[in-house]
Amino acid sequence: MASIEFNLFAPYNKGAALIGSFSNWEPIEMEKGDDGYFRTKVELKDGEYQYKFRVQSKSWFFEEDQWVDVTDPYATDIDESTGQDNGVVKIKDGERILDTYVWQHDDKPLPPDHELVIYEMHIADFSGGEDDPNPRGQYKHAIEKLDYITELGINAIELMPVKEYPGEYSWGYNPRFFFATESSYGSTADLKRFVDECHARGIRVILDGIYNHSEAGSPLTQIDHDFWYHHEPRDPDNNWGPEFNYEFYDEKLETYPARKFIGETVRYWVSEFHLDGIRYDAARQMANYDFMHWIVQEAKNAAGAKPFYNIAEHIPETTSITNIDGPMDGCWHDSFYHCIKEHVCGDKFDLEQLKDVIDCKRQGFMGATNVVNYLSNHDHDHLMVELGNRQIFDEEAFRRVKLGAALLMTAVGVPLIWMGEEFGEYKPKTPDASKIDWTLLGNDLNHGLFDYFKGLINLRKNNHALYTENIDFIHENPEAKVLAFSRWNDEGSRVVVVANFSENFLAGYHVPGFPSGGTWHEWTANYDVEAGDDGIMTDLGPYEAKVFVWQ
Repeated sequence: MASIEFNLFAPYNKGAALIGSFSNWEPIEMEKGDDGYFRTKVELKDGEYQYKFRVQSKSWFFEEDQWVDVTDPYATDIDESTGQDNGVVKIKDGERILDTYVWQHDDKPLPPDHELVIYEMHIADFSGGEDDPNPRGQYKHAIEKLDYITELGINAIELMPVKEYPGEYSWGYNPRFFFATESSYGSTADLKRFVDECHARGIRVILDGIYNHSEAGSPLTQIDHDFWYHHEPRDPDNNWGPEFNYEFYDEKLETYPARKFIGETVRYWVSEFHLDGIRYDAARQMANYDFMHWIVQEAKNAAGAKPFYNIAEHIPETTSITNIDGPMDGCWHDSFYHCIKEHVCGDKFDLEQLKDVIDCKRQGFMGATNVVNYLSNHDHDHLMVELGNRQIFDEEAFRRVKLGAALLMTAVGVPLIWMGEEFGEYKPKTPDASKIDWTLLGNDLNHGLFDYFKGLINLRKNNHALYTENIDFIHENPEAKVLAFSRWNDEGSRVVVVANFSENFLAGYHVPGFPSGGTWHEWTANYDVEAGDDGIMTDLGPYEAKVFVWQ
């Protein structure tokens, strides 16, 4: 038997008790200390136990000081099976444990931020497929597909949220328990194994973190709602649940309650699961740079010496969140998505707008890691869907997606691929289960697109001109809808991209102003071309990009 402490931070609540399987669910009184914590100790043998707290709530939607049963906000495992959301505590060798996983690959080198090619993955939908007879949608199934990810050339996976949410299926943006992992995906040890297997392959793992709000049934809302949350949403049109109040300071305890809680959850996830970055959902709604500066530093401190990438989702994007005084390392570049989509689909042609998103410095961003570019993400339809909506199908659609891919991989910034984009997944987005259709890779066009993405990712890794923020627009032709730009670094690597945004075949098109004469290799179709003083001549297919690499 060991004496195990249970505690609950509820400084303004009158009373609290512990109930659990170890007490036959009879209440065990808890003592409140000056630090605002209720505490009690229980003698427990090794094993698993379920428990909850019974608290006199201070939340305005209950009767005053009404006794309410709440899950431990810090519970690391939840039993959802009975509908009670009991916390689960594991005791081994007289100590509380999470699991017994032993890390294998912490010594493997991981790529720095500017080299990343990120793959956004939803565990529930990533590894399945309609014709797949096996149960899918768990960490272990995603591990089985890591060799595919490696072949594509991906070196960072951004996981959609994996905190425990109500029910068995969700995108995860409704977190109820901030210290527990989503049980339908597997155990905490399974998640650690996934991260470890990624690290073994030199792949970083970035976690999508929800710190703007929680799901309405989250325990803190039940204990003392206005201690941690705003009383009501500040922006009712963009409200997904109770919003954390990062401004509220408790002078008596000298703490910011919401910051304290989120700081503890971030430190826990980064250190326990060896994460390599965080995406901060709904940063615009959080609207507190002071808090963001602090939480980014907490995350980096927890990560230690390894690279750690903090990315804001701030829609619409703003340079202030990443620049010199900005709290974040990078942000989702939503204007890139909108602009490239419209141009690939043929909705418009605007040279200045194209240049703005391909060179984010023109928008005021400072460098390559300040923006994360994408052709789609979980919030948007795949490009294939957008093209289909405009009656553009088959070879014509694949040609245009390739144009998008070429721009994504050669623009200034860190590229992100939404799972399935790389081989032409065409299902519209839905909040319901929607597994990736892996059988598409059996088709020539789909596999050709995969190879095209793979080739461009390979180019990024081999030609470090694409890691820089160096870019020159060397040729602009608004009549023909052609734009050409050059990328370079100080070591002599050079890349020129020539993009045709029209439906015309341009035979023998003259591109002047090439940065240097000599032999250039066209990457996508694998042939050489000689550039003279007056540039090159090349055939440009409709909606085609040519990528020339200096030899």
